[in-house]
Amino acid sequence: MEPMKNEYTAVVKQDGDSWIGWVEEVPGVNCQEATRDELLESLRITLGEALEFNRADARRMAGVGFEEALIAA
Repeated sequence: MEPMKNEYTAVVKQDGDSWIGWVEEVPGVNCQEATRDELLESLRITLGEALEFNRADARRMAGVGFEEALIAA
């Protein structure tokens, strides 16, 4: 099954000489970088890694014989 393509919301702000940001929808996805563009790229990468980790963890916990179903909020 192809993973859903979603949009997420980055909350970003400049903090002194750095930029900090969080992804609203996924707890634990936060980064700090020197520029806004670097921050957004780091958030994209970190979000992708978190989603892949969560996906693998869910499949591992389900074991064998599971099915996947698309849902929307």
